[in-house]
Formats: sequence, C-alpha cells, structure tokens
Amino acid sequence: MRVLRGRGDTIEDDRSYTRELLETTRETGESGVRVWRPPRQIAFGRRDTRESGYETARAAASDHDYPPTERPVGGRAVAYTGSTVAFAQSKRIDDIRTGLQSRYSAATTDIQVALSRLGVDAAPGEPDDSFCPGSHSLQATGKIVGIAQRVQKGVALVAGIVIVRDHAAIAAVLEDVYDALGLPFDPDSVGSVDRADGPSDPQAVIHEIEQSLVDDDPTIERLRL
Repeated sequence: MRVLRGRGDTIEDDRSYTRELLETTRETGESGVRVWRPPRQIAFGRRDTRESGYETARAAASDHDYPPTERPVGGRAVAYTGSTVAFAQSKRIDDIRTGLQSRYSAATTDIQVALSRLGVDAAPGEPDDSFCPGSHSLQATGKIVGIAQRVQKGVALVAGIVIVRDHAAIAAVLEDVYDALGLPFDPDSVGSVDRADGPSDPQAVIHEIEQSLVDDDPTIERLRL
C-alpha cells in the first residue's frame, strides 16, 4: 500500500496528488491512502454551480476569506479551514457494478474506530439541514464526517472530510454560502471532534485515521507538510 503524507503548495497542486494516487492504483493495482489537511477553501460541488445564486455564494466565501473552488464530483459546498482533515483511499476494482456499499461500510467503520480512539463516540447519520447532506455521514454533537465515493473503470476512490475544530467558523461561512444558494442549512448542525470532547489537534486526528486505513508495511511518500 502506498501512503502519501503532506499537502501541495496550492489548492490545485494539492488536488493533483489525490488524482495521481488514483491513477497509480489504476495502473499498478496498488492501493493508496492519503490523510491530510487541504488548504483553506470553500469547495463547491457541480450542483452548486447550476444554482442561480452561485456567484453570490462565491462572493460570500471570499468575504469570509475562503477561496472559492469547484470540484467535478461530490455534493454541496464544503468548508476547509486549514485544520479540516481530508482522507482518500484508492482501491483497484474489477467491476464498477459491485462493492459500492461494502466499501462505504468499511470506510465508515474505519473512521468510527479512529474517532473512538480519539475519545469520540460517533454514530452514523447527520442532523437535519447539515452541510453537504448525504447518506454516509457520522455525527457526534453535530455532523463531523462526510464520506463520498468515486468509481471509475478499474479503480474506486473512497474519500471524505473530518471536522476537527473551528465548527463555529465553518457554520458562519456556510450559513452565508447556503443562503445564497437557496439551500436549507442549520448552523448548529456543524460538529467537530473538538466539540465532541476529542482533541483539537489535526495531526492527532490524521494519525489515528491513517492507522485505521493503512495496511501493514506501507510505502510512505512525504510531500510538503
């Protein structure tokens, strides 16, 4: 298993490392894992870009000092403060029609185990009117984890975010962003590891999640930390 640590200098550089991880798995069959802190940003989903208030939402993100970006897949807008942790796990697959739910279940369990070791008892599901609503989330005093999956020929990428701290700041910017998009959002639905009485240190969270996702004897590659 190949493990990437660290992040890119820019938002685009940072994303390129995850794309490269996925392509390496497609070409070699070697699984990959990345757990890191993406640069500060509001990442809008494809559906957001089609809303009439999208440009206003981008302006709202900028007003809060979050660079607005777009991602080609995924749900609704997500905030990364710089302390928010992301994870990505690439796996070789033989058939795009099978294994979707089992991969979701495995990732959910792995993240729950990591959070438990951090002292957070997270349960499946999310509060009403959460950010980036989806069927594969974890909550503990608010939504703290969202998990998504991208499946392509020969490879699957299971990825997600973990809110470590700054839940109030995230709620504030997303309240304005979601209001501009005309989407329901409850600021109190935003949780964090810190809010659930876990550690506020992103590196502690990164360590435990990586430990849960990585097999024995991985190959470690370090980017800029």
